[in-house]
Amino acid sequence: MISLLQRAEIRRLFYAEHAAQGLGKTMIAQNIAHQAVLAGYHVLFTTAAQLLLDLGGQESARGLARRLHYYGQRGLLVLDELGYLSYDARAADLLFQVVSRRYERKSLVLTTNLAFSDWPTIFPNAGSAIALVDRLVHHAEIITIEGESFRRRAAEQTRTASRSKRAS
Repeated sequence: MISLLQRAEIRRLFYAEHAAQGLGKTMIAQNIAHQAVLAGYHVLFTTAAQLLLDLGGQESARGLARRLHYYGQRGLLVLDELGYLSYDARAADLLFQVVSRRYERKSLVLTTNLAFSDWPTIFPNAGSAIALVDRLVHHAEIITIEGESFRRRAAEQTRTASRSKRAS
């Protein structure tokens, strides 16, 4: 894990995962964040929705500038669950500003359930999605996770166990 973090510092890592729900994207991101803290990095872990709610709730230009600076200065920013919600034009602009401020300066871990080709479905115009993806994939380590949802597997095992108990 440390070698991944060292590469992150050298190459300003962007780490993307696109996979179905329940495959461990958040857990992997949390583990990377934890290892970064142990290695001495300042880390902020948040969901994309929470970040955009925070930025969108700023009532003054000065307050927004202060929050954008805050998100831009952490050694590692982890944005979890990008793509679970659609974004309006303002949210897309705010997300773009965060990514642009970090671009080639600070590390970013991003989890998403969507392939980059599907991002125009959550952003109001394809241009903003393309510009965002362009900055994200430059210098990126992209990890795609495939498989069956562990939550679905656990639920099926629980149902099977319940049926077995009832049949006994």
